[in-house]
Amino acid sequence: MEWVDVTAGTGLWGLLAASFLSATVLPGGSEALLWVFLRQHPAELWPAVMFATLGNTAGAMTSWWGGRVLPKWRRLDNLPHRDKVERWGSPILLLSWLPIVGDALCLAAGWLRLHWLPCCLFMAAGKFLRYWLVAQAA
Repeated sequence: MEWVDVTAGTGLWGLLAASFLSATVLPGGSEALLWVFLRQHPAELWPAVMFATLGNTAGAMTSWWGGRVLPKWRRLDNLPHRDKVERWGSPILLLSWLPIVGDALCLAAGWLRLHWLPCCLFMAAGKFLRYWLVAQAA
């Protein structure tokens, strides 16, 4: 694990960036990075979980914003998971941490013009729970 031998401070910023990117353009990886980071810096549990949650939530809100700027006048019946988001509203975003499905839920929530604050809070809650569980395993 020499290649991840970083100080706690630089590692936290790297964790934030990796968590953001994994919620936007890059597939996965932030959970494994959190696990490795906590194995090296167990005293940094809460900062690490919070940085990972913040970065991943910001990435998910970027997807929400991407959906928001899609033209509403264009009928997007084939938008993935649109029907689930319409039925359940922002609480469905508790599942935004799921691979592939989570990004589509965030995009659909933005396109449906769901209010940003409840969306952000539900996203953050789901992502926090996932990272907290990963941290417990480290």
